[in-house]
Amino acid sequence: MADSPAPKPEKSGRAKKAKKPKKPNRYAGIVSDIFHRYYQAGTTSFGFEREEIERAATKLKIKLPKNVGDVIYTFRFRKPLPEDITKTAPEKSEWIIRLAGRGRYRFVLAKISRIVPNPSLLEIKIPDATPEIIARHAKSDEQALLAKVRYNRLIDIFLRVAAYSLQSHLRTAIPDVGQIETDELYVAVRNTGQQFIIPVQAKVGKDQLGIVQVEQDLALCQHAFPELTPRLVAVQFVKDKHGETIAMFELVLQGDELKVADEKHYRLVSAKSIAKQDLDAMSQQSD
Repeated sequence: MADSPAPKPEKSGRAKKAKKPKKPNRYAGIVSDIFHRYYQAGTTSFGFEREEIERAATKLKIKLPKNVGDVIYTFRFRKPLPEDITKTAPEKSEWIIRLAGRGRYRFVLAKISRIVPNPSLLEIKIPDATPEIIARHAKSDEQALLAKVRYNRLIDIFLRVAAYSLQSHLRTAIPDVGQIETDELYVAVRNTGQQFIIPVQAKVGKDQLGIVQVEQDLALCQHAFPELTPRLVAVQFVKDKHGETIAMFELVLQGDELKVADEKHYRLVSAKSIAKQDLDAMSQQSD
């Protein structure tokens, strides 16, 4: 009986390396370190200072960005907090980070508040008055959104007032809060003569509006324009197979909860594309 063939030697080459687990985001590592330095079961609020960001980065051997405050800004407005923080919150609650003065912050346990467009809401067609040169050269979706709202007088239409853009990207410092920024600020008057201050927050993509932004907008109104009535507005692009609509929300704070007082969806189209049946349908809508 012939001997069985010897096994073939393995081909030379580098052995596959096991994948290393991904390191946590450096911002997440810093904010988690600060959180767990203070958190205990049952805790609902605690403060910390800006210097602790640098202290945590040194401890974790993490290189900080030039703008140290961007670490906190990221988790206030752009990204969810790390899972090791969110899992400590009770059901229907979440941790938020509030400003608590110059260089000071506060973790607070609050009810979950997210504003998202209602997909079943009827859209309203508006003749598009956006100058083509503006639409062509807008540098970001947020800039384009604010421009469309401004040139089509959507604040006037939505709130039924005469509104005027006062300033874009207003930054100001508020006592016991710190420096805040509002995407755009309008002043307005209604037919009774009542005057309003209207901060507008613009959201694009998957960004969602939370209570932190609305709280700081209200604080801005009360501090800088105490004689005017505040009306809090958020705007957001909603994309679908036909293009995009602009969702607009009027928001109010009821205790520690964020509520929608009104919501409308506007689609900007050429005037000639608005047919008689569109006008008939929209004439049936109540204010």
